[in-house]
Amino acid sequence: MGLILFRLVVLALVAAAGYFFPAFGLGRPVSAALAGALAGVVMLLETKIRKTQFKVIWGATAGTFAGVALGWGLGAVSASTAADPSTRTFLRIFFLVVMPYVGFLVGTRKSEWLDPAYLFRFFREKSAGRSYKVVDTSVIIDGRIADLCDTGFVDGTLVVAQFVLKELQLVADSADALKRQRGRRGLDILDHLQKTKTVAVMITEMDFPDIRDVDSKLIELARRLEAKIITNDLNLNKVARLRGISVMNINELANALKPVVLPGESMRVFIIKEGKERDQGVAYLDDGTMVVVDNSRRMIGQNIDITVTSVLQTTVGKMIFGRHNEEAK
Repeated sequence: MGLILFRLVVLALVAAAGYFFPAFGLGRPVSAALAGALAGVVMLLETKIRKTQFKVIWGATAGTFAGVALGWGLGAVSASTAADPSTRTFLRIFFLVVMPYVGFLVGTRKSEWLDPAYLFRFFREKSAGRSYKVVDTSVIIDGRIADLCDTGFVDGTLVVAQFVLKELQLVADSADALKRQRGRRGLDILDHLQKTKTVAVMITEMDFPDIRDVDSKLIELARRLEAKIITNDLNLNKVARLRGISVMNINELANALKPVVLPGESMRVFIIKEGKERDQGVAYLDDGTMVVVDNSRRMIGQNIDITVTSVLQTTVGKMIFGRHNEEAK
């Protein structure tokens, strides 16, 4: 409400100036109306500018000035080749109008070209094989990224966005003890990664205020830097690949590295609890794979030898089904 009143006061002052000091030889009422209309146009532009991101305004301004300079140069060169003064004048005006127009539109639509991170891509050392990998909160909290970097399986530069750090800090300050522990673990992992020599860690201030959710911001950041995304988030994995972004999923890597178990093979497991079906027991391998064993409910708390009957691959991992050979016991 205060802003509306302020605009009305400014509008009245400009109209009063046009009335008491008529411009262009117009009558007082016409001059006041013209002044008020011009003030209204300026206020309309002001409301549009306030809703526009600074990078777009900066891009439009820089593009316009570049267009003026280019138009002046092209006009001068073209005019020097013209025979009559009228053609020379037309060419100068043509380029001074058209080139700023092109510069304004390009600067508005492609404002990211002026972003330092975007410009940096053209000067980075390609001979060194440097590559950028954007990490999300789930990977930092998970912690296995540190082991992968230490062993040399992940190289290049890990990019951590400021909005990811903010999300991680919110988790570390959570009232829930488990979330707070996970957040602090993530901060410790980041500190470890910054000290390791196998990768470089870059904290970027790049943000996208017009994008609300963090996953979409990560995808846009990866697109701007031509980077890969390292994540454990299944939804982010799918959306990023649909957008043409390369994704490194640590869970998929872990599943790929699990030992292959074939039906008919024997293995030794520790029965932890009973299963859902009659006379079933449940065990877990060291990597967390669930093993469902028939004829083993009474063997809870014991190590037993089983024969693998089938292996089921799911979206979250593998499940192994086996049978306890009572005769072998």
